[in-house]
Amino acid sequence: MRISTHLGDQPLEVKVCPSGYPGIVFQLAADQNAAIESIAIRSAQTSNIPFLFLHGQGSEPSIMRFRGTPYTTIQLVFKPHALYSLFGWDAAAHNQCLLAADQFDAVELERQLLSANSTDERVYLLNHFLLTALKQTNRRDELIELTLDYIRKHIASITVQDLVAVFHISERQFQKRFARVVGMPPHLYIRVRRINEALRLMHSGQYERLSDVAYALNYYDQSHFIRDMKLFSWISPKHIAMKVSEFHSDLAGSSYL
Repeated sequence: MRISTHLGDQPLEVKVCPSGYPGIVFQLAADQNAAIESIAIRSAQTSNIPFLFLHGQGSEPSIMRFRGTPYTTIQLVFKPHALYSLFGWDAAAHNQCLLAADQFDAVELERQLLSANSTDERVYLLNHFLLTALKQTNRRDELIELTLDYIRKHIASITVQDLVAVFHISERQFQKRFARVVGMPPHLYIRVRRINEALRLMHSGQYERLSDVAYALNYYDQSHFIRDMKLFSWISPKHIAMKVSEFHSDLAGSSYL
């Protein structure tokens, strides 16, 4: 969970790198209006952002434009398979999407969040909603969940072919099940997670050169690393290295102003 409070009165643009994880966001400005004016990706822009929304996994970087007013946001980051496990959805149908409360049976939750008196109360309401959804659905694909854990542990070198061999499943069946549960093809998910790991390593300060980060994550060469970095973050590794102290990285992904 990520809770952010902004006390300034200047508009903000927050650039967000995709993490491969879906989640729920509640956002409220001090004037009781929505804090976010718009969310843009390369292919589209969404305005009139609801107070409460659910976002799919996404594989494109985005820009969140905030109004010039104090605000608080609460973001719950789900596991990659959560849309399938919590709601029983085919996650591929909700990739890169933004759903309002009435699209995931959360109208009453949104009303309760808006009338709540504190952030702690809102966190409780969000957690209660998700636990109830899990009890009602609790849909599992344990093999895909195991592959997700395997990817996490071997992100520096894992390939789809490795996963097929380790888990004794045909590639065609694996591709189909992974997309249904996670919302994107496995090779794309691995690329997104590998870039997130690269950003984490760069932020850690344990590598002096970009080429060392690329080598640690088994990129074919530095140019391949640079292409993926630009694709998923909009800026080059050189500029990221210059701005690395401004990055905020956690389970929700990496973001910067």
